[in-house]
Amino acid sequence: MIAVAKDLPLRLRPMRQEDVAAIAALEAQSYDFPWTAGIFRDCLLAGYTSITLERDDEILGYSIMSVAAGEAHLLNICIAPALRRQGIGRRMLDYMLDQAVAAGAEKLFLEVRPSNRRALKVYRKAGFEIIGVRRDYYRAAQGKEDAVVLLRRLGRAPS
Repeated sequence: MIAVAKDLPLRLRPMRQEDVAAIAALEAQSYDFPWTAGIFRDCLLAGYTSITLERDDEILGYSIMSVAAGEAHLLNICIAPALRRQGIGRRMLDYMLDQAVAAGAEKLFLEVRPSNRRALKVYRKAGFEIIGVRRDYYRAAQGKEDAVVLLRRLGRAPS
């Protein structure tokens, strides 16, 4: 169970290998078809931008992004259920956008389930545009679900 102590500040920090078990548990709590601990370990080994959100040493969220050849791809972003709908996911998204710009990316791509209306709304408000659909991209209870592909064009990092 995730304790939420509102008087303690949230902080972002780089994800570490020793975080994987807690992150995989939060992932399993959040998604019907979660990533495995091995996928998180592989993202860290690949050097992807991987951050955790924590309060009082408890992991309450995470995000992972790859950056290469002037493009970034937001692979995963998750906030603990008790903290959702408070703008925290948007703050994490903004942080990842800043990280993409700092890494020299000119574009940030991501996929989202069309059934995840809340996430789509957040991404659209953050300036993402729908550029396509990947058919049968996600596992679903009834086989497969499409993914909506979104793009956000990024500005240059300040000098």
